[in-house]
Amino acid sequence: MSSTEDPTIGRLVADASRDISALVQAEIQLAKSELKFSAKAGGVGAAMIAVAAFFGLLIIILLSIAFAYFLTWTGLDPAWAFLIVAGVYLVLAAALIFIGIKMLKKIRAPEKTIATAREIPAALKGRTS
Repeated sequence: MSSTEDPTIGRLVADASRDISALVQAEIQLAKSELKFSAKAGGVGAAMIAVAAFFGLLIIILLSIAFAYFLTWTGLDPAWAFLIVAGVYLVLAAALIFIGIKMLKKIRAPEKTIATAREIPAALKGRTS
């Protein structure tokens, strides 16, 4: 005794499928617009940081030259003064390389994450192991 206005199960499933599809498409569009804005802001920010890093490099070079010339005021020959500055940078670079290698040796694979990821297919199939 159903009236002609009552929707059938097939129609309800089709409507739900269409609504879910529309919702997913709307979410994708929203995500695209948010990511576009974030990418633009991130690109501008990264460019500014790159320019600042370039200026920082120039400052380091100029300060190195100034330090070498200050050493010449002590009576050192300019060649020795510049060699001392270069030696300081050589020691600093060696120390940073040593520390960096020690830090890289601490890298390990995410064992717990790998183990739980391997359990996901079985859990989706309803099996627990």
